[in-house]
Amino acid sequence: MKHLLSLESMTREAMEAVLKASAGFKQHRDAPDRKPLAGQTWALIFSKSSTRTRVSFEVGIHELGGRPLFLNANDIQLGRGEPIKDTARVLGRMLHGAVIRTFAQRDVEEFAQFSGIPTINALTDDEHPCQVLTDIHTFQERRGSIQGKIVTFVGDGACNMPISWIFAAAKLGFELRIAAPKAFQPSEEILRRAGGNIQVTDDLQAAAKGSDLLYTDVWVSMGKEAESADRIRQLQGYQVNAALLQRAKPDALVMHCLPAYRGKEIDDATFEANADTIFEQAENRLHVQKAIMNWLVQS
Repeated sequence: MKHLLSLESMTREAMEAVLKASAGFKQHRDAPDRKPLAGQTWALIFSKSSTRTRVSFEVGIHELGGRPLFLNANDIQLGRGEPIKDTARVLGRMLHGAVIRTFAQRDVEEFAQFSGIPTINALTDDEHPCQVLTDIHTFQERRGSIQGKIVTFVGDGACNMPISWIFAAAKLGFELRIAAPKAFQPSEEILRRAGGNIQVTDDLQAAAKGSDLLYTDVWVSMGKEAESADRIRQLQGYQVNAALLQRAKPDALVMHCLPAYRGKEIDDATFEANADTIFEQAENRLHVQKAIMNWLVQS
């Protein structure tokens, strides 16, 4: 039984297989013979709200021949305190797969353990593997192999996005630089577990120099709203803008996983100048996630 629970636990070979297949799913989106989920029902179990994740998975399951079933965690017994393992053992007898977007990584892992069906981490506080696989696919569409390239993440370097980037960089052989204030840098434990060429600094200008990709995300992630004022104060200045882009390579890409808060992590002019890449990145969630689900159900 295969799952996608984190990039830390995903092999390089599996990452490469998904990335290779993604291009085919995009090119042949409406191919009538590509229905690996035919006759299957997959649940989307969401404790966190979403636009891109929900729509891309619902459309993707449908296009692969399956039936999506959206379950807000507050509308089922999970929201009333039923243990994850009990919900998993019930749903595993009725469903063929599950896509889970929630807070705790252990909840996704426990669901996978007890359900007996393919399970996908569609975001937890620890990782966002589907997004980072999509980002790598988007980069490679436009610039070729990411191996040996330089990716610079700007902003909150301790949240789920840079953590998934850390594990991807170690396995796919590119340099990752994380530019963040010291209070927002990833833990030494995560860096030790990952290995690879990962540089962490509070020097934003040095981190951007010679980069092939500048990447940013919101300063206030879901669940961190109570810290909003303090986060904005500490992260002020860690912004992707025209001046920072001048430090990167002339053909450097700018990406943002959305939603974007213009004037904070990225300025409006830079966002609009790179909107084609950013919205292609958003579209690619559909194609990459179809490749992930196809990979999961292949023997």
